[in-house]
Amino acid sequence: MIALIQATVPRGLGLLLGGTLSSQIVVGVLTVFSIVSWILILWKLAQLRRLRRDGARFAAALERTQRLEEAYKAIMRLPETPYTRMFRQGTNFFSELRPGALRENSPQQPGLSETQLNALWLVLEKVQDEERDALSGGMIWLAIFAVVSPLLGLLGTVLGVMNSFLGISTTGSASIASVAPGIAEALITTAFGLVAAIPAAVAYNYFVSRIDRFSGELEGFASEFIGTLAREGRL
Repeated sequence: MIALIQATVPRGLGLLLGGTLSSQIVVGVLTVFSIVSWILILWKLAQLRRLRRDGARFAAALERTQRLEEAYKAIMRLPETPYTRMFRQGTNFFSELRPGALRENSPQQPGLSETQLNALWLVLEKVQDEERDALSGGMIWLAIFAVVSPLLGLLGTVLGVMNSFLGISTTGSASIASVAPGIAEALITTAFGLVAAIPAAVAYNYFVSRIDRFSGELEGFASEFIGTLAREGRL
């Protein structure tokens, strides 16, 4: 199989370099698509790996605390991440509703009203949406490359086949030797389209699943945050 690829690729490139301008343009565009796709894939992989590490650090910090005041101090010492931003937004909004409630030895204050609790939920949901949108950056381009690349490769193939038939009508020769090079050149664009589309499609679906999991983690944390307020008698 490897020997077949090694023998086929140089021939295909030779046909392409000596082929029509339309095929060269299509392959050039698809090459740019493929390069950009891989840059986006590597960037998103690094971003998700860093997010997983931040989530583990955040969870470990929370596990070492018992009350909301202790959690607030522990989280404030961590670097800014989507998890800490959500926690800080929630605690800051709660502090605005109940000033001084998170200070040590603060007197017991009345719990939040239903309207205030709904407002707190809205704040947490807004942070969830913002963090999800931020993490989804670049995903639209992977989707575009995954959809457009095969179509663009097919367009190059159609144009190449048309040029081959036009050559037959001009020369009057329909032998395999005269038609095969043009058909082979036309099929190269389809191959390039698939090479550009397949990694983009796989990466897009993988990243969507990871982002959905991240969004679920934030939603779970929001519920846990509200549960902590209820357990400590702050609602």
